[in-house]
Amino acid sequence: MIKAVVGLGNPGKEYERTRHNVGFMVLDQLVSRLRVRDYTEECLSHLYRAKVGGREVFLVKPQTYMNNSGLAVFNLLEDYQILPEELLVVHDDLDLPLGKMRLRTEGSSGGHHGVESIIREIKTERFPRLKIGIGRPKDKSKVVQYVLSPFSKEEEPILLKVLERATECILRVLETSPESSMNFCNAPIL
Repeated sequence: MIKAVVGLGNPGKEYERTRHNVGFMVLDQLVSRLRVRDYTEECLSHLYRAKVGGREVFLVKPQTYMNNSGLAVFNLLEDYQILPEELLVVHDDLDLPLGKMRLRTEGSSGGHHGVESIIREIKTERFPRLKIGIGRPKDKSKVVQYVLSPFSKEEEPILLKVLERATECILRVLETSPESSMNFCNAPIL
């Protein structure tokens, strides 16, 4: 049973609508959809408490910057006695095109520095994650510039569909389990 959903991103206005912050965008959509009002700043995060299926679930946006996301996640797990497998991490993925997402129950970081930080801090790869495709730039030397750039006007309608599907996916995961939600979450969006 998932007890916390952590969306990865970077704090600050300059990063707000960038590709690397799609995890934050999904969390914002989820907070809005659930009409969450219970908010605190703790565990190095913006932390929302939501009721889903009659139980409390934490919705978390680490404020440590992407590459140190593990510090916030470690604090959350310690303070609230949450196991890694009770955590769902939502993050951007360069290896998936925009319009695709993948739910996995465990795995490597795939080169994602935020996920790398979480694995390093909690000392396991065994936690569910929802990877949101952002595509990859043609020029490999421009990856940093690319992930820190905003979505284009042409990409915005696709992004809105992705955010809606990701929100629906997370709600299914919270109401059932990652395993029983995979077919829905991994199905084509477009």
